[in-house]
Amino acid sequence: MNASGFRLESRGPVEGMAGPHPWSRFVALGDSFTEGVGDPEPRSPGGLRGWADRVAEELSVGHEDFAYANLAVRGLLLEQILDQQTGPAMALKPDLIALSGGGNDLVFRGTDPDKLAAKLDAAVGLLSSTGATMVLFTGPDWGGTPMIGHNRAKVAIFNENIRTIAHRHDAVIADLWALRALTDPRMWDPDRLHFSPLGYHTIAMMVLDTLNVPHTLRPLRPKALPDSSWRHARAEDLVWARKYLVPWVLRRIRHETEEELQAKRPVAGPVFGAGMPPGTFIGTHPQDL
Repeated sequence: MNASGFRLESRGPVEGMAGPHPWSRFVALGDSFTEGVGDPEPRSPGGLRGWADRVAEELSVGHEDFAYANLAVRGLLLEQILDQQTGPAMALKPDLIALSGGGNDLVFRGTDPDKLAAKLDAAVGLLSSTGATMVLFTGPDWGGTPMIGHNRAKVAIFNENIRTIAHRHDAVIADLWALRALTDPRMWDPDRLHFSPLGYHTIAMMVLDTLNVPHTLRPLRPKALPDSSWRHARAEDLVWARKYLVPWVLRRIRHETEEELQAKRPVAGPVFGAGMPPGTFIGTHPQDL
């Protein structure tokens, strides 16, 4: 592992691809992170791939009846995710549920991470009562992100609440904060608010490893970053804030939406749909697509 947290050793496909696991129906809940914004893939529903699709692809190998639904909708606050997606998720009768949310709330200074966690706790209790395995995500470390890095302490407090909730409801923690590779700027989309294909690939590996599921994903060797002076980096920060951050914040303050967005994959079904033979993406990586 290098200083950025990348595992540089090669890891080939696991013999027989993904090994046996107990799950047959996977449902993912969340916002743009779970939808996969920043990872365009025209062959995937909604034109996005992301970590959840990658995890579902690997889980489906060797499991003919495996079904996957993704209820995520970009831009939602945690309460909206819970109100809009909990009921539909339970109706799909999953045995594996992944839930991530709260990032859009924590961008705003007035958000109380403890109150946010109380809402999450109630929903996780309801979802876990189905007997499904629950996967909860901690938030990533925003400490190095200009303009929103001041929220780092709130994210840390929220994360500790999430760990407590996971312990209370016997949920699995997918720990983005501990995944130090995500501090590398190559893991992020140019908007710095969403992950890049490389970032989602890395997160999918972590989720599968956390679930103790053998998989075909391997650590990647991203291209080296060009040298940059302090002055040039600060100029890029200003351009980024003007182009991405300020418009994003204003849209949420004004409650503006460009369109009425629908869930990415509202019905649980085969991971690989019409025109996509099983294994379409297996063995492919961001630099290959």
